Amino acid sequence: MLQIPDDLRSIPADHEVPGYLRNTYNWAYLDPRNCRILDNELIVGVILFGNHVRLRNAALAEIKTGQSVLQAAHVYGTYIPEVAKRVGPTGSLDCMDIAPIQAALCRRKLRGMPHARVRLADASKPGNGIYDVVSCYFLLHEVPDDLKQAIVTALLQRVAPGGRAVFVDYHRPARLHPLRGFYRKLFERLEPFALSMWDTEIRDMGADSASFEWSKQTFFGGVYQKVVARRIA
Repeated sequence: MLQIPDDLRSIPADHEVPGYLRNTYNWAYLDPRNCRILDNELIVGVILFGNHVRLRNAALAEIKTGQSVLQAAHVYGTYIPEVAKRVGPTGSLDCMDIAPIQAALCRRKLRGMPHARVRLADASKPGNGIYDVVSCYFLLHEVPDDLKQAIVTALLQRVAPGGRAVFVDYHRPARLHPLRGFYRKLFERLEPFALSMWDTEIRDMGADSASFEWSKQTFFGGVYQKVVARRIA
């Protein structure tokens, strides 16, 4: 059984995992056995059709030593400890997740890194901190559309002047992409909130997008995207 670390044992009595997570993603993010299986670098690489390292490194390229980073949710694989190593002991990493088991997995990866912390929180209510970099890595496609907007708006509010928000997620594949039909069927079956990523730009999800300079890079024939929002200083 996955043990909850001491610093996460005092879960508030009113803490509740959202219904969409229980009903849609229990198998992937709440079932302890599956969580242990899926939280594996090889499995993540298979799920992302061999693009995991490329996408991870693209996100890490936006982070520098000594910066303060907010991570919007736990990520399977090595992404989060790599962020902690990237900022180093002169920086800080603040991770959150809405599910206690995911927070526990995240905290286990960050043992021995006192400059990193993990807390239970909803990405649409990330607290009042201000950060050099806000990271949202493959989260938006897993939440309903209204929550996508709330999360993007809330995360942008946490970016310091001159800082940036980095979003890595799914994107509309090129029209003739050989896996376009496969992804549509996959999303319809397992990722019901993902198809809207094909039709809506991440910059259009935030309420204060005009305060940022936006850039987008796509990968694997448009299947994935990295969007960077730099707050205008």
